[in-house]
Parts: sequence; structure tokens; C-alpha cells
Amino acid sequence: MFKGKDIVSIKELSKEEINRIFEVAEEMIPIAKGEKKSNILQGYVLATLFFEPSTRTRLSFETAMQRLGGSVIGFTNPKATSISKGETLADTISIVDLYSDVIVIRHPFEGSARLAAEFAEHPVINAGDGAGQHPTQTLLDLFTVVREFGEIKGLNVALIGDLKYGRTVHSLAYILSCLDANLYLVSPSLLRMPKHIIRELKNKPVETDNLEEILDEIDVFYVTRIQKERFPDPTEYRKVAGTYRITRKLLSKAKKNSIVMHPLPRVDEISPEVDHLPNARYFQQAFNGVPIRMALLALVLGVI
Repeated sequence: MFKGKDIVSIKELSKEEINRIFEVAEEMIPIAKGEKKSNILQGYVLATLFFEPSTRTRLSFETAMQRLGGSVIGFTNPKATSISKGETLADTISIVDLYSDVIVIRHPFEGSARLAAEFAEHPVINAGDGAGQHPTQTLLDLFTVVREFGEIKGLNVALIGDLKYGRTVHSLAYILSCLDANLYLVSPSLLRMPKHIIRELKNKPVETDNLEEILDEIDVFYVTRIQKERFPDPTEYRKVAGTYRITRKLLSKAKKNSIVMHPLPRVDEISPEVDHLPNARYFQQAFNGVPIRMALLALVLGVI
């Protein structure tokens, strides 16, 4: 089912495949925590090609590979590679493919992971391509919700903040809709979810710029950072920066069993006082990236 498979878009994974990933990820949790040992990826090499900054995604992939006994090569500064000499992405991928068994790539341009998959013989995993897709983030987000509520169907999920440039919410909105969640899209008018994304949704979402008016309906608050680096005009960024902020006071009006998620990094959109509330799940969410990525690596390499 998975051996040799590229993971470029969440849309290319069936419900059965997603459930299989979750089954394996559940088994990986004790290994991810260091409570058990595994060497099922001993002798395999992961190449991490990060053309954009990353903390959680890169380190969790490297942790995942090493927890399973594999090795890691790669770079986080493309200026220190032959790319700075004019080497094309296609040539870089072709060379790295000779040195590794699986490639993880993050790149600022949409479609870059798809291009990499065309030139690589080994599996390619998309770790984020511009404002496009980030399938492994979507998987760990879903995994977090499923572990909390048991299923997605019927949940009221609010996607909050930067819905225009935020690649995490583009993938997440699509798959949540496929799984029959009720979507609430909360953003300033400048950062509304692109129309082409909305047209792909199974059910019509609720669009609003007022978070407080829906507080008592929401099960999952999925908060995103207003991404300054994605704005072509800094003036436009300043107009929307700090629009939404999740605080203890705000959550006191929400459902008691609601949870707060965030793909991180955060700036000021979630107050630190929320960290210690029972609603906070964003640090657990970040940890879940390790077992999910362990599962993906083991599956695409065909060892399980």
C-alpha cells in the first residue's frame, strides 16, 4: 500500500491509508517517548532538504528516523550548497536521491515537492511548499483530534487567523470536510480562505470575522499565526497583525471540553496563560509529529 509512495498532498491519501498511518503511529508512541527501542530503519538514510526555516518539522523527522535506528543527512541553509552556484532543484534532487532512501523537502515555492517526486526514484515527503500543502502537519493535526475525541464526524472546528497564506489550514480544511466535521472559518477579510479551497469542501463552512459569537459552539480551536513572511506588502500585514488572541478569559466562555491547537510557532495569538489550562493541546500536537512521521517513514520504506 505504501512502499515507495510519495507523500505530496493529503488529497492523495484515502481514508483507509490515513487510518493505517494512525494505527502505526499509535504503536510508535512508546518508541517516540524513548520508552522502547527499535532499529527497524537501521541501514536506511533520510535526506532532509530544508530551503525554508523549520524547527518542529525538521527536528521531528530527524528524531523519528533516529528513534527507529536510521541515519540523517541534509541541510537547513541552501546558501551553503551548490544551489548558491546555480544548481537547479531537479539536479539537487537527482544527486541527493543517490545518497538516500527517502527525501523530505520544504521549499518556498508551490509545486516544488511534486517536482522533487518526479526526479527522485525514492519516496519524497512534502514538508511544506510555499502556501501550498503540508500533508504531514495535517496528519498529526488529525491524529491529535482523533486521540482526543475518538472521531472527526460532527465536530465543530474553528480555523482561526491566516486562512489565506496558511498552508496548514488549506490541507486541514479539505480533509476535515471529507471526514464530515463542521467548519468555521474565522479571519479578517484580508485573510479569508481562498475561494478555490472552499469550492473543494464537502460541506459549506461558516465564514466570520467574529470569534466571540461562535465561542460556545466550538470543539476545536485551531489557531494560526499571521505569517508576516508571506505578505508581499508589510503595510497589509500591519493591518491584521494581532487580530485574534486566545486568552483564559476567552476560553472561560467556551465549551469545557474544547481544545486549543496551533501548528506553531506562535507569536502573540495564544496567551502563555493558556499553556496550563486543560484546553491546551498544541505542545502535545507538536509531539505527535514524531510518531506520525515515524509511521510514515516506516511505511514508505516498506519495513512494516
